[in-house]
Amino acid sequence: MSTLSRIVPHFFRICRLDRCVRLRPLRDERGSAIVETALVLALVGLPVLLGTAEVGTWLYSSIEIANAAHAGALYGMTSSAQAISTSAIQSAAQAEAPDFGTNLSVTSSVYYVCSASEGGIQYTSQTAANTACPSNATNHYVQFLKVTASATVSSLVTCPGLPSSISVVRSSVMEVEE
Repeated sequence: MSTLSRIVPHFFRICRLDRCVRLRPLRDERGSAIVETALVLALVGLPVLLGTAEVGTWLYSSIEIANAAHAGALYGMTSSAQAISTSAIQSAAQAEAPDFGTNLSVTSSVYYVCSASEGGIQYTSQTAANTACPSNATNHYVQFLKVTASATVSSLVTCPGLPSSISVVRSSVMEVEE
């Protein structure tokens, strides 16, 4: 056995025909994939996960507030008497959004338009609409109810540069049945 084989461990040398050549030491790369995965998840994965949760919360709250406005409008559209009952409309809307409860702000308003031009001028009183829309076979006034629900949604995670809360406002408009 040569002196080279005694000095250099067997994994750093190659021997052929009684001649041994020393190799450059190899680096052990076992476990590096786990370290790289952990770094990527910490630097990219966690912010993406938190951002997805934040957007999901805002979207869910937006849908819940829109449903509350729609529920209030559904309650009020059944008759002219219920269309002006703001406290009952507010209760119906708040019952539809139990996550917000009394923190949900609900406003309702009634307006009138001429049936010949529903996208036209809006009148605040029935007499003004009746005067502007002479009743005949093609034209009469139509009563509408607009319910607006709004609430402030707080962020799950506070992050510099992002708002800590957002204000969500949703409306629903329906024709009042006479």
